[in-house]
Amino acid sequence: MTPSLAASLVLLAAAAAPVPTPAGFTAVAPGVFLLRGAFVPGAQPDGNSVVLVGKDGLVVVDTGRHPAHTDRIVAYARASHRPVKVVVNTHWHLDHVGGNVILRRAYPGLRVWAGNGVEAAMSGFLANYRKQLQEQIAAPTTGAAARAADEAEVGLIDAGRVLFPDEVVGAERTATLAGRRLVLRLETNAVTATDVQVFDPQTKVLAAGDLVTLPVPFFDTACPARWKDALGRLAAVDFTVLVPGHGPAMSRQDFDAYRAAYDGLLACAASAATKDACADGWIRQVGALVPEAEHGFTRALLGYYLDAHLRGDAAQQAALCGSPRS
Repeated sequence: MTPSLAASLVLLAAAAAPVPTPAGFTAVAPGVFLLRGAFVPGAQPDGNSVVLVGKDGLVVVDTGRHPAHTDRIVAYARASHRPVKVVVNTHWHLDHVGGNVILRRAYPGLRVWAGNGVEAAMSGFLANYRKQLQEQIAAPTTGAAARAADEAEVGLIDAGRVLFPDEVVGAERTATLAGRRLVLRLETNAVTATDVQVFDPQTKVLAAGDLVTLPVPFFDTACPARWKDALGRLAAVDFTVLVPGHGPAMSRQDFDAYRAAYDGLLACAASAATKDACADGWIRQVGALVPEAEHGFTRALLGYYLDAHLRGDAAQQAALCGSPRS
């Protein structure tokens, strides 16, 4: 944690009575808790989850992918006697919506708020991914553990409407969810077709979803240029603490470093610089946001994204960028 973020959290903690921090979570502000998602080589990740305590129950921003992650949210809700009333999915990636299956089962009356991007993903990206998974499951060389993991992924995709929103976020709006006033913001064709962010004016915490990710930006479904513009709009939000889709909570100073590093990465990708040089620049600019122990993994990810996306098929990038922002 950076000194500037630590100072911000001290000020926030003084602003309201404390709420006990649930096991496995980090308190980022009074009544706002972060459950970090795991992201390790060789395994599918969980995205970060943010739990906001309202007077009527809990708001959960993103629900993870694996049961071990989502079960922590259920355990906190039951121990605190606060039901999960609302889920906000920032986008449709399975590491952010997969836990909807468990939470809807545990709390049948909850309402899911999200953009409408999941519908197109079900017949596009996720349909193609499901086909790949089925091929891997059928391959004689696939081991038992890998087959079980692939079957779990297919199960999430086949959950279908469970992953869809009950309330579609189509533009910026202020809503009182579980008794807590929140601002929902929308970006289109940036990281996915629809990326929702949740801003809590009470604590000035911004849950940004995958518009900010560490150790690198994840370009799998992204339009890099539109993402750059979206980061500029994030900078205009009056936040004190930003929770990314992956990685630790960030101060505004941290976010500024991330945004500069993102701009530098796109500029490097557009040049004749080597992949190693681009990775060096990214690591130098993000600084302590990416610990030295993660540098090797970071370089591997950036090498992949430079080849497959940033310097990849122009037609694919044009399709991901969609229509201009209105």
